[in-house]
Amino acid sequence: MPEPQTHTQPHIKPSRILIIRPSALGDVVRTVPALVSLRTAFPKAEIDWLVESGFEEAITAHPALSSVISFPKRAIKSSWLRPTSNPLWKLCSQLRAARYDAVFDLQGLARSAFLTWLTGASARYGPREAREGGWLAYTHKVPTSHLTHTVDRMLAVVAACGINTTFDMQLHAPSHALDALVNSPLGDIKYALLAPTSRWPAKQWPAQRFAMIAQKLLAQGLHVVVVGGGGKRERNQCASIVESCAKHPHFHDLIGATNIGQLMSLVSRASLVIANDSAALHMAVGFDRSLIALFGPTDVSRVGPYKREADVIQHVRQSDQLSHKNPANAAIMERISVDEVWEMVTKRL
Repeated sequence: MPEPQTHTQPHIKPSRILIIRPSALGDVVRTVPALVSLRTAFPKAEIDWLVESGFEEAITAHPALSSVISFPKRAIKSSWLRPTSNPLWKLCSQLRAARYDAVFDLQGLARSAFLTWLTGASARYGPREAREGGWLAYTHKVPTSHLTHTVDRMLAVVAACGINTTFDMQLHAPSHALDALVNSPLGDIKYALLAPTSRWPAKQWPAQRFAMIAQKLLAQGLHVVVVGGGGKRERNQCASIVESCAKHPHFHDLIGATNIGQLMSLVSRASLVIANDSAALHMAVGFDRSLIALFGPTDVSRVGPYKREADVIQHVRQSDQLSHKNPANAAIMERISVDEVWEMVTKRL
């Protein structure tokens, strides 16, 4: 895998820095190496991060971060027809008033690029290949390649200001969430965490197979924790798992019962994480947990668990089209057998 270009002498000496990476949650947690790289290069600078409202707890506890700026995407959309009360204008004023010296757009879309331009910073870095014309907002258009991993592309943007980059992926769960977990029934037991849900059907390993793995884990004496979002869709995706395991005293149904901080704390103490391509998977990388990552029609070299290729199970054929938005590609996930997942489980445990 190509390494981002590194330097020894920064081209800038900023006192106030803004990182723009609002979403998605999995991408937010794997943006941490860019934050750490900037903090290492500029130890006295104020480093803020603009992140989508609701995702703040993913990064608030990180010691390299000065503060978080919430991007109220839903509130902005819902009040778009009321310009005088639109929270976008409040955010615009906040970004202007901060007087950032350097801004790094690590999302590369029109929305994030607009916010980058809005800061008025003299140094605005972003990918030259930014979509939707986003590249127009940058003073420094950084060449990146969509053939490389997302983390490497973000580090390339950061490195363009002349700093050394680091691959430090370590995450930090909020202390209140960790304390709550330690004092809960899960605080002193060994458990495997399963994250079987996905927004896209083609990214889901069949729930019945997750259920079989859960039953095997329970039979081995482990506790099993199942997590997922709070919506009806996530609950339905996990129905067969819950139905087959609910009566076991070591089974813990936490679907829809955790916020981001609580999910991070659960992942941070898990003995094993088994997950589809999801935020929980990338959290497992950030907490250096034993991991089994189940992938289907997705390019692992670009969006898989960073530098954890050995933890991936995937069966892609030359004729496959890697489109996770095509429901028919769920057939690629179905090529992953229970036996091979269990074989990896026994090795990890």
